[in-house]
Amino acid sequence: MSEHAVILVADDRDDDRLLIQRAFSKAGVVNPMMFVHDGEEAIAYLKGEGKYSRRDEFPLPSLLLLDLKMPKADGFDVLTCIRGQKELSALRIVVLTGSDEMRDVNKAYELGANSFLVKPLSFERFTEISNAIRGYWLWLHKTPDISRPSGSGKFKV
Repeated sequence: MSEHAVILVADDRDDDRLLIQRAFSKAGVVNPMMFVHDGEEAIAYLKGEGKYSRRDEFPLPSLLLLDLKMPKADGFDVLTCIRGQKELSALRIVVLTGSDEMRDVNKAYELGANSFLVKPLSFERFTEISNAIRGYWLWLHKTPDISRPSGSGKFKV
């Protein structure tokens, strides 16, 4: 994946978004990161609606880091919406959440997550996870083509 490929982070907690940003920076990830605060905003970003309508300003991501426990629409809702859209079905999604509940792990994979990671408690461990994401998802993994869905009303939350 190119260093210009966008990483979209969907997480409602300011401290987690800052931690992700700092850990990725320390891990040497130079890809641009875009942040959304809830599931509805993630869907709007991917769909290119509202404030996200300018594709040059809000390009489609090559990788989505998705928290499960968010307001308005949770990560499961986002997974369901994405995997239900032909244009977005190949988007690579890494669930990055505080939950280590086996039912959440199973449900995330059933709904189409590509990976499931539990947010670590320490910054050092978070940096290690960022290095692993960089090594596999950003360097080694081949990126599929995706596009925004055409038309309106296709995403339902």
